[in-house]
Amino acid sequence: MMENSRSMKHAESLIKSVLERLNLNEVMEEDMEESIDHGELVAMLVRLLCNQLELPVDFQQQIVLAAYVHDIGKLRLTKNLYEREKNTLQIEKTRYMRMHAKVGADMLKEAGFPAEICNAVYHHHENYDGSGYPANLSEEKIPMEARILRICDVFAALISDRPYRRGFDMDTAMELMIEDNKAFDMKIFLEFMKVYHSKEFDQVISFSYNVNAKKRFAEKNIS
Repeated sequence: MMENSRSMKHAESLIKSVLERLNLNEVMEEDMEESIDHGELVAMLVRLLCNQLELPVDFQQQIVLAAYVHDIGKLRLTKNLYEREKNTLQIEKTRYMRMHAKVGADMLKEAGFPAEICNAVYHHHENYDGSGYPANLSEEKIPMEARILRICDVFAALISDRPYRRGFDMDTAMELMIEDNKAFDMKIFLEFMKVYHSKEFDQVISFSYNVNAKKRFAEKNIS
């Protein structure tokens, strides 16, 4: 629990420092909290997967750092959305938000982050079969950092509560990913499945439960 607390504070300070350097301080608290929680969950999964893959320590550190900030582009885009008309169609918002990978990579580049981290963030929505975005890369053309992020990001999103649905239970999330496995590098995904069945995965279960419980408590108090 202490380790989680330290990494959460690191994620928060990291994201805030980027926003401050880019004069983006007026981000809604709920969006900031969502970004920090999701980034921490993805980073936790990335650490476990990188250990399973036995990747070099320096390489692991880069991917973990990218995990913390991979959705930072959404913070700039949501700020812009709030300044638009409130009746903006949801489909327009969805298309607009697909820009977040490029926006995030540009933000990190402007803030002085290494090219490897910027590229991982830029490509973290690429699919192994070439159906992703923003560059429609496929297979080995996708940076390995991004292929790792893709798997961890999808799983984290599936098990997390969203405004429009509750998070899926862990087994269902894994089943959904297996059914849609064309999006993933199968060599890496098979290693992720080993992580899923490991004892170390208990920390992911605990963290995810606490984050979802926090969201549900907040929703209950609002209603």
